[in-house]
Amino acid sequence: MELMEGWEHKDFVDSPIVGSCSLDETLRCIHIGLLCVQGNPNVRALMLSIVSFLENGDISLPTPKEPMYFVENNYGANGAAENTVNSANTMSITVLEGR
Repeated sequence: MELMEGWEHKDFVDSPIVGSCSLDETLRCIHIGLLCVQGNPNVRALMLSIVSFLENGDISLPTPKEPMYFVENNYGANGAAENTVNSANTMSITVLEGR
């Protein structure tokens, strides 16, 4: 599975446990999760397949399509997200920020 440009496997794992987990296994779990949230319900992985994928690491995983709720962020030179309008209608969008 190809990661987003500038990201590493360890960026998807909580920092306190990154040293004690298999990064390849973590990436496989993320890949499997993406197969479950594809936009078209007919191409989402079946539960039987998911269990098989999790139990057998040798099974080749299909390439996931774009997830149902996919939002692209535009990042400026300093790494901060730039404000963009992602709505095709006239409704406003509330930007949620952490404390």
